[in-house]
Amino acid sequence: MTARRTAWPGAPAATDAYAASKSAPPRSAPDDEAVLRERLAAAVDACDAPDVVFAVSRRGRRTLYSGGTAPPPAVPREDLRYEIGSASKTFAALLLTRLIRRGVLTGGETAVTCLDPGRPAGPHPVTLAHLITHTSGLPALPADFVRRGLPAWRTNPYARYPAERLTDTFLSQRPRHRPGTRWHYSNYGVSVLGHAVAATVGTAWEDLITGQVLRALGLSGTALRAEGPETDAVGHRKDGRTPVPAFDAGGFQAAGAIRSTPQDLLTFLEAHLDPARSPAAGALRAVRVPVLARGLGHRHVHTVGWFRHPTDGGPMYFHSGATLGQQAFLGFRPDTDTALAAVCSRRFRARDPFIATAYALLAGP
Repeated sequence: MTARRTAWPGAPAATDAYAASKSAPPRSAPDDEAVLRERLAAAVDACDAPDVVFAVSRRGRRTLYSGGTAPPPAVPREDLRYEIGSASKTFAALLLTRLIRRGVLTGGETAVTCLDPGRPAGPHPVTLAHLITHTSGLPALPADFVRRGLPAWRTNPYARYPAERLTDTFLSQRPRHRPGTRWHYSNYGVSVLGHAVAATVGTAWEDLITGQVLRALGLSGTALRAEGPETDAVGHRKDGRTPVPAFDAGGFQAAGAIRSTPQDLLTFLEAHLDPARSPAAGALRAVRVPVLARGLGHRHVHTVGWFRHPTDGGPMYFHSGATLGQQAFLGFRPDTDTALAAVCSRRFRARDPFIATAYALLAGP
């Protein structure tokens, strides 16, 4: 798909009048709360997964509803951490944008030079901005990913593709398309971004995310690695019964390693709704600004980290994600001051209702 770039979110002009003008509206009426809980209960039932949690923040008031087809776990479902898969890219985008606004990076650094300072960048280099906006020209995954991951395809194929292999592959191959000319969603590209940023800043990606995003936003229930059933939800195959091991992102940490509690995910989304209260205010405002449009009539609009769709009242921002045993949906709407985090412990399957249910709940009245 061709893409049209409009701006880069690290620029000083990336502001949003919403946060500056927002005042605290009244809390939801009791009847509204009852209606919301009914809708959340219906959404949980519709998702048909062992464990499901829908968490909503509306005008500062939080409502969580959980359930599922499996017996309740020893730890309440809403207190467990869930794998959010590709929704991790919204954390990566916020981190990169924050580093740009602090002057640590510009976004124009070439990935090749970041990873191998002595190597020429070439006439059409892939930049950090290309990587985070999926305009790098890289495929969704490295060409040899399936071959290397096949022995663990049903358990943890990403774990068989370590960081060194990923960066070596990037340095030895050219993009399929000239960077900046086409949009193509790429786990590969965002993973290269993580290693390039870490190499340039001189700090491991996990430490950067922890220090610049998790601690800054107070996300104590969020991490990049599983600890055990006391803290982490267990994922399941498509049948909804067979458990799968905790997801190991291998060299793809920046693209999909985050695991988080529903409460922490709401905190993350609420920071996007009301940046002024956060130490990362500038970056939170910047990641809401459209940076490219694609498709027929340029109707598909993207920010640096979010898909942006229109509603009757204004834009909604969202990102979904999936691992081999879990799914997640994150989204927020400034016009209704609403954030939605939804998670479930069943692998995506044909005609899966989870994402559509979460999307409809956020997009609706």
